[in-house]
Amino acid sequence: MEHEEYGVSFAVTVAWVDGSWAVRAFDDDFRDLDTSVAAVRDLRSEGAAFALLCVDDDYFVIVRPTPDRIHLLLSDATMAVDDDFAATVLDELDAEIPDLDPDELDDVDGWPDGDFDILADLGISEEVLGVIVDDPDLWPSEQILRIAGELGFGDDLLDAAGLDG
Repeated sequence: MEHEEYGVSFAVTVAWVDGSWAVRAFDDDFRDLDTSVAAVRDLRSEGAAFALLCVDDDYFVIVRPTPDRIHLLLSDATMAVDDDFAATVLDELDAEIPDLDPDELDDVDGWPDGDFDILADLGISEEVLGVIVDDPDLWPSEQILRIAGELGFGDDLLDAAGLDG
């Protein structure tokens, strides 16, 4: 994936349908979680279903609603200091927004927060997801692509998100 321009953003739903993954882009303004939760729930999938959100290639979010709660993983909790959507994700996780000066964010290594076992039942363990999220050499969009590759829908993600391979 080329990163000559900043700000790669996309939102896709992923659902296990009839023995294969269905990956579709949807419009998300990254203002609140309702849009992505509704997009996943509207799939009415009997199999696994979740959303992958890449926000300006600054961070990503995995959203997996279940009947009892919304499971979330935020790739970089420090983004919540000056990004309202990331702050919304931390709020839903009942996690504190990091006490950092926004001017110092470029000097701080980010850290993920949320449900690291969010995809464990699909074959990505907490440990593997942790390794992917902690890789400092990967952009958030590349981390999502790595997750998609682990689950077997990397090419479908590239197509749905309109990314170069």
